[in-house]
Amino acid sequence: MNTGDPSAIGGSEGTADPRGLGTRLAHTAREPFANRGFVNTPIHRGSTVLFRTLDELEGAMQVNTRTGPYTYGLIGNPNSRELERMLASLDGAAGAVVVESGLAAVSVALLAALKSGDHLLMTDSCYGPTRYLCTHVLAQLGVETTFYDPRAGAAIEALIRPNTRVVFLESPGSLTFEIQDVPAIARVCRARGVTTIIDNTWATPLFFRPIEHGVDLVVHALTKYQSGNSDILLGAVSCADDAWWRRVKTTAEAHGHYAHPDDCATCLRGMRSLEVRVKRHEASALEVARWLETRTEIVRVLHPALPSHPDHALWKRDFTGSTGLFGCVLRAHPSGRAYKKAFLESLRLFGMGFSWGGFESLVVASDVRASRIAPPFPDAASNEGTLLRLSIGLEDPRDLIADVSGALATAVARFGAAGGA
Repeated sequence: MNTGDPSAIGGSEGTADPRGLGTRLAHTAREPFANRGFVNTPIHRGSTVLFRTLDELEGAMQVNTRTGPYTYGLIGNPNSRELERMLASLDGAAGAVVVESGLAAVSVALLAALKSGDHLLMTDSCYGPTRYLCTHVLAQLGVETTFYDPRAGAAIEALIRPNTRVVFLESPGSLTFEIQDVPAIARVCRARGVTTIIDNTWATPLFFRPIEHGVDLVVHALTKYQSGNSDILLGAVSCADDAWWRRVKTTAEAHGHYAHPDDCATCLRGMRSLEVRVKRHEASALEVARWLETRTEIVRVLHPALPSHPDHALWKRDFTGSTGLFGCVLRAHPSGRAYKKAFLESLRLFGMGFSWGGFESLVVASDVRASRIAPPFPDAASNEGTLLRLSIGLEDPRDLIADVSGALATAVARFGAAGGA
């Protein structure tokens, strides 16, 4: 662990770049002629960094761990720093800290901002492992969590206590896709001296930049769209100012968090094509979602970019696009699980599996009724049917539609149409 002064850091990474997004993705954090002309920085695997003199070693320990000399592999390497520079640039952040998974990024952000005796407000629509982190790990450390209605907006002020230190957001919500009024919540929190953290994995910095709306820390699961190939686990926290960067970086170091250089290089390679890929995900998902809205077997589609979504106006106000992940409710059937099983197991292009954001399409069925506690109960968690989460990959959307259509036909052929269909 670096014992030097973490406050001695360089200038802001978030300086405005006037170049187009595609240009920035192609050229930011890349220095070919510092690497013998190779377009991509070679992977720097290693733990030990050698110094020629005692003065050089001692000097390295007194400077920052973002732009200063490398001291030890756990603290950073050329590949992790390149990725952090790219992320900070896209988020408009002072700096970023890369760790080994999205959940690790959630954990580091929360641990950097909370201590025993503090109160946390967590959106009730959060990622499942984030909920477990709150109810088990943070609870054991003396942090109390209240799960709030994701649609609370400015009314969240009524839930803030004297010891409330953090409000955590996720927009849209995991599985149920509520859009939060991020600017309204951020304004309340800023006025009350409460830190805001948001999981922005769904939108990526391409379609939503939370720091511009007043959020302090932005969490990304780089495993998803930034990587794009379902072959690494990686996460990051982007920090609105240098003070937050110091706290997050020091917390990550103290807990031994580490981003492997191979994964950092792989992720950065994926990010070069991020704009092109995500726009394809967006277009295909919208095509599939609109088709699903026409099907009697589907009760509702949960996609914030559709006018039918209850939070569509908020999405349209704050976001510049949508990605490939959305939900829908498969109409309840008298055969229950057997009908759902027949449908899911008849899909040929959609794999059943967790995660999302890769080139392949995925589907999972969920029941959030056992975990969601904040009123009002979400529409998608009612008894209308099975909540499905669809991740639309890079396949031809017409083929995906045909796949879902065929699976629905198989299920109906075996068990008959659901009531109301």
